[in-house]
Amino acid sequence: MSQNSTGKMSHNTMAMSTLPEDIDRGVAGATSVLVQRANEIRLQKVNWPSYLQSQMITQEDYEVIMAVEVPGQNRQILLNSRRLQVARTFMNLLGHISKDQTIQYILILVDDILSEEKSRVEIFKECARKNRESMWSPFLNLLTRPDTFIINMTARIIAKLACWSREPMDGSDLTFYLTWLKDQLRTPNNEYMQSVGRCLQMMLRVEEYRTIFYQLDGVVTIVQVLSTGKLNFQIQYQLTFCLWVLTFNNAIAEKMNKYSVIPTLADILSESIKEKVTRIVLAVFRNLIEKPEDPSIARENCIQMVQCKVLKQLEILAQRKFEDEDITADIEFLNEKLQNSIQDLSSFEEYCSEVKSGRMEWSPVHKSEKFWRENAGRLNEKNYELLKILIHLLETSKDTLVLSVACHDIGEYTRHYSRGKRVLEQLGGKQWVMQHLTHADPNVRYEALLAVQKLMVHNWEYLGKQLEKDAKETTART
Repeated sequence: MSQNSTGKMSHNTMAMSTLPEDIDRGVAGATSVLVQRANEIRLQKVNWPSYLQSQMITQEDYEVIMAVEVPGQNRQILLNSRRLQVARTFMNLLGHISKDQTIQYILILVDDILSEEKSRVEIFKECARKNRESMWSPFLNLLTRPDTFIINMTARIIAKLACWSREPMDGSDLTFYLTWLKDQLRTPNNEYMQSVGRCLQMMLRVEEYRTIFYQLDGVVTIVQVLSTGKLNFQIQYQLTFCLWVLTFNNAIAEKMNKYSVIPTLADILSESIKEKVTRIVLAVFRNLIEKPEDPSIARENCIQMVQCKVLKQLEILAQRKFEDEDITADIEFLNEKLQNSIQDLSSFEEYCSEVKSGRMEWSPVHKSEKFWRENAGRLNEKNYELLKILIHLLETSKDTLVLSVACHDIGEYTRHYSRGKRVLEQLGGKQWVMQHLTHADPNVRYEALLAVQKLMVHNWEYLGKQLEKDAKETTART
């Protein structure tokens, strides 16, 4: 269970070590579009004698495929006694038959024999090594076929080969496959999304694959897909699960806060009605506090969770009863950590967290003259990071409250920082403030107008000081 003073393994780490390796476990797997379609195709036997008579397949391949398509003891004996020939037959058939329906059937057979016994992945590797060929190329080539069932069943087989083999997938083959999975997540109206998610769930259990997926902007892709709000709870669970597994890599966990992971999952948590989704979101949050080796990053993640109203959600969840006791443990852990982070939070840290979360509201710091007098110049830190975020919010946000507060803050920045107007113009911020002068919402228009007035007042103040300086210099010369 939870990590405690006795040094027991945390329940998250235990969960990671006991995850099922097969992507077919459970009701969700059995009801996926891919599995249902596979069950239909499996019943449509291929007319192998016609392939033999037309000399499209050899006598040896014919005998093997006829024997291997019938599950039971005979198949087991064949796979033990003629394992390399079975692999060679499958490769021959996939390479020489073009009919989609037959390819579909062959892929289902391959998937079936792998699911029966994981160690069978090695027969394909042994066959490829003996023939001095790539085990991956025949399968990766199938990913370019137009038939969506073929490409997704192939992807499922590749995931099993990559995860169950003694030698991991690597190099350009791995990059190609992970990129293909990532692109499938972005495919509009992808009916096989659940299957893609399951392949990723399997792949990201392997440490080497996590690093490559992260480098391919995998986290960015998952967060963008999750933030669309158009996913059913099963896909939400699968993709959040992928983020959770990624956080077991400490280096990746430390960078997660750059990709709006916390705001996106906070939204999912606030709307979730499924216990499994709630559980996995809380597990990600816990890892984002426990896994970063840099304490300042863990603290920043806590602050961001507070800013995204996670504490309020924890309060609501604490009143519910859950079958999974890990949920209760995570609620207690997160509540303690977030409460502690509030107590030693400075006003500027609070402001940074709010800006970075993109969820701005009229919290006390915005209206504090003292805050802006002391901190306006700090918006220039880290190459104007906070100022750039404010400008980006003016450019992209549809939330009128966020737009109003962002306009106000930019106005205060230019009022209290002497070079503010020049910096704002260089970063393209002035044009966005001006654009909101005609916004449909009166509050946004009002704050934009005030910001523009502060810009102009600053100009007049500067001009007045310059004229006064010139007059003094003229008097002195006289």
